[in-house]
Amino acid sequence: MSEFEYSSHINELSKLNKIYKTYIGLGYHPTILPAVIQRNVLENPGWYTAYTPYQAEIAQGRPEALLNFRTMITDLTGMELANASLLDESTAAAEAMSLLFAVREREQKKANVNRFFVAETILPQTLSLLQTRATPIGIELVIGDETAFDFSSDFFGAILQYPGKNGQVSDIKTFIAKAKAAQIKVAVAADILSLVKLEAPGKFGADVVVGTTQRFGIPLGYGGPHAAYFATREAFKRDIPGRIIGVTKDMNGNRALRMALQTREQHIKRDKATSNICTAQVLLAVMAGMYAVYHGPKGLLFIANEVHNTASTLANALVKLGVEQINTSFFDTIQLKTNAPVIKAFAEKEEVNFNYPDDETVTISVNETTTLSDVNQIISIFEEALGKETISIENLSETNNISETLQRQTEFLTLDVFNTYHSETELMRYIKSLERKDLSLNHSMISLGSCTMKLNAAAEMLPLSSPNWGNIHPFVPVGQAQGYHKVLHALENQLTEITGFAGTSLQPNSARKENMLV
Repeated sequence: MSEFEYSSHINELSKLNKIYKTYIGLGYHPTILPAVIQRNVLENPGWYTAYTPYQAEIAQGRPEALLNFRTMITDLTGMELANASLLDESTAAAEAMSLLFAVREREQKKANVNRFFVAETILPQTLSLLQTRATPIGIELVIGDETAFDFSSDFFGAILQYPGKNGQVSDIKTFIAKAKAAQIKVAVAADILSLVKLEAPGKFGADVVVGTTQRFGIPLGYGGPHAAYFATREAFKRDIPGRIIGVTKDMNGNRALRMALQTREQHIKRDKATSNICTAQVLLAVMAGMYAVYHGPKGLLFIANEVHNTASTLANALVKLGVEQINTSFFDTIQLKTNAPVIKAFAEKEEVNFNYPDDETVTISVNETTTLSDVNQIISIFEEALGKETISIENLSETNNISETLQRQTEFLTLDVFNTYHSETELMRYIKSLERKDLSLNHSMISLGSCTMKLNAAAEMLPLSSPNWGNIHPFVPVGQAQGYHKVLHALENQLTEITGFAGTSLQPNSARKENMLV
């Protein structure tokens, strides 16, 4: 195919994907990507072809953008140290489990303490990866109710979801305090936008905080790629996976940035490595960091308040219709006891996706794209399904449905960079100033060899900006993602034919974008 023929072909395939209003949640949310970031980062070869910044003297732009990302994460999580991104939240959670296993107390290592508690409210995709990664390194997972956990001495660590997969914000403060007393280290998988309203897990004593920055302006993309974050304590810096961007001085005493603490097996002796993780989602981490730079602390608070007020307004309206809402403390997700199959039938007729954990439960996660009109559409679906009289909402309520002990008190994003570039012109100039400090393929050939050396053609990149490819949630019914499935099955078959193997998995391997052939 010529590029023109390919463009027509990929556009026709995109029409097989169906764009419904989606409130599934479970770690993935529709977002608003500011146009200034879309045009100047995502669609800019000065950013998407740039080489890994191993040579700091020719790459000072991306390290600054990634330092912004790291600062954003440490501020929101309340931790001392964060890396420059990982593949996804599930990978980050698995790395947190591995880190906590590696830094067990001496007595725990002698006694071979190998049990790791996983709260049953963990995201399903995270649980799946934890199970995959635990077995080879000798960790026994115990999945259960965090409120019933006994904090026994045969556990070295635990992981909590904050808020939980069904939206309930649990009392992680009390859990962490009890775990500390029992020498059990705690990882928290936290929704990044919720941390604007919820107190930082680091303030409660968490040892590791992980999550995804997808909701900071990154398209859904049927599940990825998205930039995960990993934050921990200074004491564990030698065990942190991925990359750290460090601040130093050059020979003239000027401030300089470089990659530091690279502890993956490609760089050092395998027995000294803490992880085989090397791929940072740099382009997406830069976008998420710029989202925070653009909005600043006040803008993020406005967005988080709108999301929470929307969820609260929706909850109040549905309760008036006689639907039981069972989350006592929530940020953006309500959990409803109702006839799920009936609701599903009416919702799909209106091209709306909710989450249906079982036949008696519906969860609805609202997001920054949810409008008052969307709220009224959701209410009308329940009215029609339950045969109730019409309620019309004209304004968002400002009820706070977050437990008082968990509401955020700590300041965040206080540095100048997060309080300066709030107009399109200002941010565009800032992004360009960083781009000029970097080397990428729109400047010159890069004479370093690497598995990551490639230039994606502009025609290949353009579909990334298409809503028909970008706005598909990974858990929508398969019938809504036929374009994606056609592409993926074709790629599997092509790779299988080329290699002569029996089959091909497209699952990323060890957070490096390589295909596993079987």
